[in-house]
Amino acid sequence: MGSFASSPEIARGTSIRGERRRTFFIEQYAKRGFDIVFSLLALVFILPVLLAVAVLIKLDSAGPVLYVSERIGKNGRRFRFFKFRTMVKEADALRGALLHLNERRGNLFKMSNDPRVTRLGKLLRRYSLDELPQFFNVLTGDMSVVGPRPCLTSEYARYSKDQRRRVAVVPGITGLWQVDARRDPSAEVYFERDLYYVDHWSLWLDTKILLKTVFVVFSGTGQ
Repeated sequence: MGSFASSPEIARGTSIRGERRRTFFIEQYAKRGFDIVFSLLALVFILPVLLAVAVLIKLDSAGPVLYVSERIGKNGRRFRFFKFRTMVKEADALRGALLHLNERRGNLFKMSNDPRVTRLGKLLRRYSLDELPQFFNVLTGDMSVVGPRPCLTSEYARYSKDQRRRVAVVPGITGLWQVDARRDPSAEVYFERDLYYVDHWSLWLDTKILLKTVFVVFSGTGQ
């Protein structure tokens, strides 16, 4: 009499799970390969834009060209996150005085008319131009082109156990929440869309998000 472990049903189940794991790892390598090629090509083509924006920021307001902050990456690892500066240079120090004006619910902070945003910053945000330096984060592997947005360390400290599943994948420049519910004020929708991405990730889902991102950027709905 054969053992239970050697039954055909168990063998088939093990084989299917093994095949799924192999497929998943192949797709992960393909995603990383795409990130490297896409970000390199993007940086080559947008180099004049990067230089022009840098000059305009220096002319528009006092402060550095880049805003650099510590963010949470995959599995809770911290990294240096880059954006073009869109606020006055003392913006972080002023945040505490503006918390009562927060328009988001839950563990999020967002204001549609944030007084810290510069004149040029409003334009950069509207067309997501402030995010362009993050292609350097993609090249280093700290970020991907597509994935949940990297959160602040202070936000991550307040996450529940389930919310921390957001960092099970590499954070991205664009993601499901940005293209589906960017203007929704609720933290519930924010986490629901990002956790859906974590649980249902595929190359096809990334492709759909990228296509939607093109529409979002050119429609100028950023804040």
